[in-house]
Amino acid sequence: MTPLRIVRLANFVAPSSGGLRTALRELGSGYLRAGHDPVLIVPGARADDRDTEQGRVITLPGPLLPGTGGYRVLTDRGAVSRVLADLAPDRLEVSDRTTLRWTGRWARRARVPAVMVSHETADGVLRTWGLSEGAARRAADALNVRTAHAYARVVCTTEFAEREFVRIGARNVVRAPLGVDLAARHSALRDAGLRARHARAAETLLVTCTRLSVEKRPGTALDALEALLRRGRRAVLVIAGDGPLRPRLEQRARERRLPVTFLGHVSDRAELGALQASADVCLAPGPAETFGLAALEAMACGTPVVVSVSSALPEVIGSAGAVAADTGEAFADAVDALLCLPEAARRDAARARAACFGWDTAVDAFLAAHDATGLRPAPTTTSVPGAVA
Repeated sequence: MTPLRIVRLANFVAPSSGGLRTALRELGSGYLRAGHDPVLIVPGARADDRDTEQGRVITLPGPLLPGTGGYRVLTDRGAVSRVLADLAPDRLEVSDRTTLRWTGRWARRARVPAVMVSHETADGVLRTWGLSEGAARRAADALNVRTAHAYARVVCTTEFAEREFVRIGARNVVRAPLGVDLAARHSALRDAGLRARHARAAETLLVTCTRLSVEKRPGTALDALEALLRRGRRAVLVIAGDGPLRPRLEQRARERRLPVTFLGHVSDRAELGALQASADVCLAPGPAETFGLAALEAMACGTPVVVSVSSALPEVIGSAGAVAADTGEAFADAVDALLCLPEAARRDAARARAACFGWDTAVDAFLAAHDATGLRPAPTTTSVPGAVA
């Protein structure tokens, strides 16, 4: 097979971090290593075009989406269409099934095989924004019918994400997991000095790495902390991430005198890994997650995670973490249950489960969705001192 130009389009990419940004970077890098020609098109404050570790990245001017804390969108269809025509892609991969769904029609006219990647459940997101379960399901079904019709394939990262397409009878759905960088995330990142800055020796250190927006439900982490403190457990919470809910959450922590540290966006990936590795438990309260990269990264660092029962994460973590209903009390119960386990056992189990999700496996699955294969042999994996395979 000759190298393929795989053009990828994405909206709602966080300015500096986030699961989608990580997935785009790792998949693009994997396509490049496999011998293909990945090109990513994203919105930004100004036009840009550069070669990166994930291949060529083209930025087109896109307006800020109000109330999202920095998300931008590609609204100029003419500009996007012209770039696509100039690039002449062999494959198209789209990571936005709402504002970019029109690209499916473009691909059909251009006779370019196109896939849509489902990074969230439509009904789950709609419920977090206040729609009733019935209304959210009806709206999601209508959206998903149009999405499935517009693209040659729909890629879902978990069985959980696939369900809403199976529900409408879509026959063009394929499964491809995401992954975690097992060399960059490992238990040896645990840092006693970093932990001591955030928690005393007798305190439980809880960490949440998430965007502070409605659909992520970060307030559940504060609810859980409050419940643990009422029970007499000495605990503190560190939140790594930013977003539109941050002022409200900070005000609540002040008013209730909760021991919460808001770090904002942590740009240094090694620093974030050290924080995840140094925690006793990480919390992933988002109910609409279809994979949960931050949770998987924490597990790769040897830290168990409490996840929402409403999300795909119970499928991802298996028996290596704990599952809770979407309340602070339930999350607190799950934290207590994890802390009753021997520390070495719970940390080894978390790392072992994360080791099932390497990025090489994810890249191969995404290339298969494109009817493509790797053209170069995979690089030899190097061991990481102190990491448990």
